[in-house]
Amino acid sequence: MNVKICGITRLEDAELAISLGAWGIGLMLWPQSKRYVDPAVAAGIARRLRRKVELVGVFVNQSLDEIAGLVDVLGLSYVQLHGDEGPSFCQAVTQRTGAKVIKAGRIAHAADLKDMDRFHTAVHLLDTPTEPGEFGGTGKTWDWNLLKQRRNKIPFMLAGGLNPDNVADAIAATQPWGVDVSSGVEDTPGVKSAQKLEAFFAAVGDHSRAPVAREPAEVLVYPPREEDERDTARLARPDGGARPPRPRGARR
Repeated sequence: MNVKICGITRLEDAELAISLGAWGIGLMLWPQSKRYVDPAVAAGIARRLRRKVELVGVFVNQSLDEIAGLVDVLGLSYVQLHGDEGPSFCQAVTQRTGAKVIKAGRIAHAADLKDMDRFHTAVHLLDTPTEPGEFGGTGKTWDWNLLKQRRNKIPFMLAGGLNPDNVADAIAATQPWGVDVSSGVEDTPGVKSAQKLEAFFAAVGDHSRAPVAREPAEVLVYPPREEDERDTARLARPDGGARPPRPRGARR
């Protein structure tokens, strides 16, 4: 089971998570977040850990230039887009940075799962619905029964309200590729609890039905769809960095 510990702000928390078996750590790079980590601090964490764990930068409605710059500086292997980014923006991030993209969706209804079919990213992250202007970190679960209607073959991470007490049941009910946790293993926002982290990994490890693959499966290819007009306009803005994709094999 691939476990991502999100909202990391301290090296010691990241090192403990890795020692317990974390697949990835999430660095919140959206300044409005309660778990925001300054890029200078994030760089220190990344420098120590980049060969030991997947480094996931979490962004919310930020420009392509800003994302690309932080991918370069931090050496991020994944970019998690947790805002209102459209399919063409996700594609542009991959083309520009070479990083794999995790697209987050807020799932309230079956239609929200169907809407995720537009996103041909490496991984989908399925999270709890939020109030307007909020993006994750609610500490609340959502209706996992909706996943019975999911037909998409793209690997998904289950997020939203997971904790040591419910993660084994969550895995049994949904059979995800991975699980994502932040507030469920914290003492305060951005400060992880060693006891809760250990309990969380113990609960995941005891779940014998969990998948064991580390790398995402091949992405399912869908017929092309019309581009999202809002996304196209965003990429055309100067701060969107609508530059030609980096040639394959070029150095970052």
